[in-house]
Amino acid sequence: MRKQSPAMEARKSMLEERNSGRKAWRRGKMGDASTGAGSNPQSTIDIFVKFGGSSIPISLSPDTTVKVLKTTLQPLTDVLPRGQRLIYKGKLLVDPMTLKESEIGNGAKIMLIASKGLHQGDGPILKDAQTKPISRDARKPADKLEVVPIDKNRLERWKVTGVIGLAGCDLKAIPDEVWACGSSARVLDMSNNSIQHVPAQISNLSSMQKLLLNANALLDKSIHWEGLASLKFLTVLSVCQNSLITLPCELGALDSLRQLHISNNKLTSLPIEIGLLSQLEVLKANNNRITTIPSSMGNCTSLIEVDLSSNLLSVLPEEFGNLRNLKALYLSNNGLLSLPSSLFKTCLELSTLDLHNTEITSDILRQFEGWEDFDKRRRSKHQKQLDFRVVVSGEFDEGADKN
Repeated sequence: MRKQSPAMEARKSMLEERNSGRKAWRRGKMGDASTGAGSNPQSTIDIFVKFGGSSIPISLSPDTTVKVLKTTLQPLTDVLPRGQRLIYKGKLLVDPMTLKESEIGNGAKIMLIASKGLHQGDGPILKDAQTKPISRDARKPADKLEVVPIDKNRLERWKVTGVIGLAGCDLKAIPDEVWACGSSARVLDMSNNSIQHVPAQISNLSSMQKLLLNANALLDKSIHWEGLASLKFLTVLSVCQNSLITLPCELGALDSLRQLHISNNKLTSLPIEIGLLSQLEVLKANNNRITTIPSSMGNCTSLIEVDLSSNLLSVLPEEFGNLRNLKALYLSNNGLLSLPSSLFKTCLELSTLDLHNTEITSDILRQFEGWEDFDKRRRSKHQKQLDFRVVVSGEFDEGADKN
């Protein structure tokens, strides 16, 4: 039987520990039914954890350790275990001790204090993902936004340059003049408006290369994805700071896409069809509520930069090791326990890895095959950045002295 690597064993151990905590919580949810069947009513105790102005009820065995209790609280509060301080009767609870040893009995009330910054998903799970406010005159009511008039000369300029710039114009809808540009349009920037609908006419812009719809009022049904999927030359799609919860399968039809920006939405997952984007180089999906990544992403072998920070991830698919061109991977503020076992071994271009505020420690990383080579690349890049800053600073100081 093939022996597991130390990294895989560590990952398995932590997953088992987390699962044991979740199972204990589930057993607590069934507490009344189990005790009613004639089981020992002392086999579990009910405790209440005060956090964020609410009281979280949990049923656990008295033999449960404080460490497992913290693991149980993670999916309920989004606070990483090492960021949790549990206080009972003025005393700080320590990880190795059981609830019984800590003199915690039925009905006990425990206070949870979260360390700043040690949240997965960048905030409590009960709080909706926030979109950044659209910049506009605060004195103007949102329901009385004026549509900026479009002069005829502007339409002609759009056709000549191929660039339609309507960012920050307080628009509620995409003007009909935009569709009149047809195949001459290459770039459409409608960011920082109040656009609520992207109609089927989007397909009229058949030569579109960049579509920017950041900071609008877009919902899942707001975008006519079938029309969008017909844009065969689209290389950049940016829909950050909206209220999207899911992405449709039509996304996979954008096979020329090189950059996909979907950060600061309310996405809970990515579609399997994302694996069809073989030319995708940049994926920025930070600040969402994503819990799982499809294994099909391993087919996006052109990826150079991936940002999945501030989500609700606990694991990445092993297929991440197929991303041989990957140079930068951002995973901060997630509940990750480990990384794909082949990441450092096969991703030989990787030099930037952000794991701040996760459960992955440097001791865990050192057990991965290929860690030493990755660490050399990381240090080399860091040194080059320092050297660049010193050179730039020296030139600046030298010029300042001459003056």
